[in-house]
Order: sequence, then structure tokens, then C-alpha cells
Amino acid sequence: MLRSASGSLVKVFKKSLVPATRVGSVLPSRLSHGGPVESDEEFDCRYEAFFNRKDIDGWEIRKGMNDLAGMDLVPDPKIINAAMYACRRVNDYALAVRFLESCKDKCGPKLNEIYPYILQEIKPTLIELGIETPEELGYDKPELALENVYDM
Repeated sequence: MLRSASGSLVKVFKKSLVPATRVGSVLPSRLSHGGPVESDEEFDCRYEAFFNRKDIDGWEIRKGMNDLAGMDLVPDPKIINAAMYACRRVNDYALAVRFLESCKDKCGPKLNEIYPYILQEIKPTLIELGIETPEELGYDKPELALENVYDM
């Protein structure tokens, strides 16, 4: 008895405190956030300028690289070159190599098309800075992998 009385009391309070609203119509199109749309060239210039800052530190470089890794794109070679120079300015060789690995992973299923082009474009910068690619360092093969027992 108490349960049914409390249930009906809750319904009465709910109707009196929360006014019922009705949806007049549904919008047929998806609303955008209304922000400015950035072109590819503006995007490239923004990240290139970010990495070319003279006062950039290691944390900011990692932040920029992490932001690029989280996007659905492969960075342009101009951006990669700027990132390599930034790594050289803060003297972080490992970060440069890891960023190259990240760019390789971002190529996805088109690895054989995109990655050779990127290497071709950034090779002069890598030679100038003395940075080796992950393949030259042997990072493309597992170091401690055992031979498959079925192939022995």
C-alpha cells in the first residue's frame, strides 16, 4: 500500500515541478559548430610555424606531435621537416626517430605509396641533421623475436 501511494505521489510531484516540453520539429540538417574552416595550406603553415618557433621546448614539441598523431591525416613533409629541426634544437634524437615511426604508422594501408614519397622529400633534411630512419636503425624488425617453430 505504501509503495503504490509513494509511486503516485512521485508522479504528481514530477508533473508539477518539471513542465512538459514538446519538440516542435526536427531540423533536417546537421548544425556545424560555426567556426572557421581551415584550408590544407593554412593547416600546414600553422604547424610549420609552430615547430619553427625558436623558443619551443621538448614538451611543446611532444604536444604538437601528439596532436598530429591524433588527427586523421599524414603530416605533410614540410611539417615533418620543421619537426625534425625542432627536435634538433632541443637535442632530442629519440623524439625525432619516434615521430618518423608515427608518420610511418599514419600511412596505414597505403604505406607503400605514401611513406617512400615522405622519405624522398625529407631525406635531405635527415642527412643534414644526421637523423637515421627507423629502417636504417633496424626498428622495423622486432629485436628479440624468435623464429617460428613451424618454420624450423
